[in-house]
Amino acid sequence: MKINHFAVWSLAVAVVAIGAVGCATKKYVRSQTEPLIEKTGQLEDKTAANNRQIHDVDDRSQAGIKQAQGAADNATQQAQGAGKAAGDAESAANLAVHRADSLESVVKGLDDYKSIGDVSVTFAFDKAVLTRQDTAELDTFAAQLTSAKGYILEVTGGTDSTGSAAYNYELSQRRADAVVQYLATKYAVPAHRFYLIGIGKDKSVAPNTTAEGRKQNRRVQIRLLSNTVTSK
Repeated sequence: MKINHFAVWSLAVAVVAIGAVGCATKKYVRSQTEPLIEKTGQLEDKTAANNRQIHDVDDRSQAGIKQAQGAADNATQQAQGAGKAAGDAESAANLAVHRADSLESVVKGLDDYKSIGDVSVTFAFDKAVLTRQDTAELDTFAAQLTSAKGYILEVTGGTDSTGSAAYNYELSQRRADAVVQYLATKYAVPAHRFYLIGIGKDKSVAPNTTAEGRKQNRRVQIRLLSNTVTSK
């Protein structure tokens, strides 16, 4: 049996060629797939990093929202507390003394009262502070209160003609307040006995054309009124 050397050689060449092609194919596949695998891994890493950043941002946002809400709630509570305090202060002021444009508007049966004493104190320009002379006059006047029954005190504040009407109304009230505070503190006069009337510069007791006249208008007049029915 003769061996065909050419056929054997051809078969060997074919086997080597197939092996070479197989190796080339594997290398090609690896060259194509490995970058894809690497890129896929990089993409997954970036995705995971992005997710972590999103969660971090969300956590910070939620924390910021909670902090802002807490600050808003605290501000609301403080505002409510301040509003309540202001309301309480206003109520206390209203209870402390009766304030009116005229005594007739708040005192029923005013015709049953008669004046049994009065005094006036004057103030320096644009001031609402009692002097030593003022307090001495108020002390003399207050001596009548111990024996008075069924009485009220009409406290009328006034100013001279200098300045605006609005400012003088406020100034006349402050002057009347100074008198009320002195009498209430030193002589324990109950708050319900005071009736304050701030007339500003509306009613002058003297001409404002002279220094002496303006001084007389910068006054607070206090009238002691007694109920004739209950004081008998």
